[in-house]
Amino acid sequence: MAGKTALMTSLAEKLSDIVGAAFAAQGLPVELGAVRVSDRPDLCQFQCNGAMAAAKLAKKNPREVAQGVVEVLKECPPTPSLPPVGGEGNPFQKIEIAGPGFINIDVSDAFIARQLAAMQGDEHAGVAQSGAGQTVVLDYGGPNIAKPMHVGHLRSSIIGDSLRRTMKAAGYKTIGDVHMGDWGTPMGMILSELEILGHDGPVSMEQLAEIYPKASSDCKADEARMEKARAATKGLQDGDETYTRKWRQFIDISIEGMRGNFDALGVHFDEWKGESDAHPFIAAMIEDLKAGGWAVESDGAWVVPVERETDKKEMPPLILLKSDGAVLYGTTDLATIIDRVRTHNPDKIVYVVDQRQSLHFEQVFRAARKGGLVGEDRPELTFAGFGTMNGADGKPFKTRAGGVMKLEDLIAMGVEKARARLEEANLAADMDEAEREEIAHKVALAAIKFADLQNQRQSDYVFDLDRMTSFEGKTGPYLLYQAVRIQSLLRKAGEAFPSPQPSPQGEEVFVIADEDRALALLLAELPDHFELALKNYMPHVLCDYAYRLAQEFSSFYGNCHILSEEDEALRASRLTLCALTHRQLCLVLSVLGIEVPERM
Repeated sequence: MAGKTALMTSLAEKLSDIVGAAFAAQGLPVELGAVRVSDRPDLCQFQCNGAMAAAKLAKKNPREVAQGVVEVLKECPPTPSLPPVGGEGNPFQKIEIAGPGFINIDVSDAFIARQLAAMQGDEHAGVAQSGAGQTVVLDYGGPNIAKPMHVGHLRSSIIGDSLRRTMKAAGYKTIGDVHMGDWGTPMGMILSELEILGHDGPVSMEQLAEIYPKASSDCKADEARMEKARAATKGLQDGDETYTRKWRQFIDISIEGMRGNFDALGVHFDEWKGESDAHPFIAAMIEDLKAGGWAVESDGAWVVPVERETDKKEMPPLILLKSDGAVLYGTTDLATIIDRVRTHNPDKIVYVVDQRQSLHFEQVFRAARKGGLVGEDRPELTFAGFGTMNGADGKPFKTRAGGVMKLEDLIAMGVEKARARLEEANLAADMDEAEREEIAHKVALAAIKFADLQNQRQSDYVFDLDRMTSFEGKTGPYLLYQAVRIQSLLRKAGEAFPSPQPSPQGEEVFVIADEDRALALLLAELPDHFELALKNYMPHVLCDYAYRLAQEFSSFYGNCHILSEEDEALRASRLTLCALTHRQLCLVLSVLGIEVPERM
């Protein structure tokens, strides 16, 4: 679907079009008419601040510019057939000038009702399908073969999966790639250790967890031992049948363990590729870069200079080959781009990786463009870096003994704490053990994921299991509770009351009373928040919106008669508001990777 239809345009966007036309009628740039949701809802619902910037162009006082725009909107509406302010069908209930030239706007209840009806009737709930017809590859997860997954993999997995879900909801064809560390010297360390041990049969994940640390330690301490690892690595990369058979066996057992962890975390991947999948492209790529003059020799190594005249800090070259002929991560990452472009022809490739890798990926992206591995503008190459998950001491999260915590142990801790929270709140008490365990798992994942995603992506955050599993405050469990609460309300309504009947224009009837207006306006904001989160790869924007929506519904629920409302039209409208709130809350939670239970 190209572009946005009326069903997929937010109230703020619609108002921006109207007010922008009024600016244009004054001979001013249309973009100065941008309207946003007011940060002072006690004064107005929407605000346009363009008169300040327009004043310099028009060489007038900002209030004078604003007055001219307001007069156009009131006396000669720029939209065809737009009735006068306050008239039936006109979006404006009130237009005022405040301060130095702010244009404050309140919209009519009928305008809000039409927007909600459009969103309710839209299969995407008003979320613009801005990615329709485009393909995006997302690189996240990044576990290493032969190593148990640990808390260091949590953020990449949770953030990456949320971005995949968000982009899919916006119409993109999404491909999530786990991109395992399954190549290079670490593989040679394991293979050579198996030779030393005389182990020729299958190995378990437990054995690998012991073998790799020992092999790595021995190689660091003994150069002769490291030489055996390098020889095994070269043998594997040259296609030695025995090494390949052993490598494939411990690859398979490692992936089995990874799948178990990712399934428990509710994280999905479309491709289970690793660094080894890029290996077939490396030799030809290096030769092409050499032939094109993009790769140059430097002290026996081959590098791609990527510095630019505009750089304000040093930008080291990307090393393709070390002086001993070994390839590095940058080489593999470049070859992986070639693989992805040839396989998927994507419009975007997004890397969800630790923020500390930003320099590395800037080098890779520049080298890919410079060497012609990708076009000048397509695919878009984006580094979506993230901060660290820390303990109460402000340092990367560890076990009580000071070691790196396994991911499965972290999830188990979360489930145990969620189980206790459910008991404290007397929730799920009437359920059998299997259902209670299922809900405890969903509550735990909601707690862990929301605690991570609610932070600005690049920021570090403190992992506090007690706080994040609370059913009060800005937490995942609180949002689940509110969603289930709405489900329960709608279930009670059942067939007792008629659904709102379509109007002659085919729109659902909403009756916006004073107590309903704040919730109705917030529901109408969803497209704006979704687009902002999508554009900047920022899940925390949706977390903030979901929390505000849950809070606003709680106020609405406390201030309004719903099931007990005697006015049939108002009762039906409020039940429809509840249903739309539930739909939007579940939609946002789903793109955050959080599943809402049927009951609690």
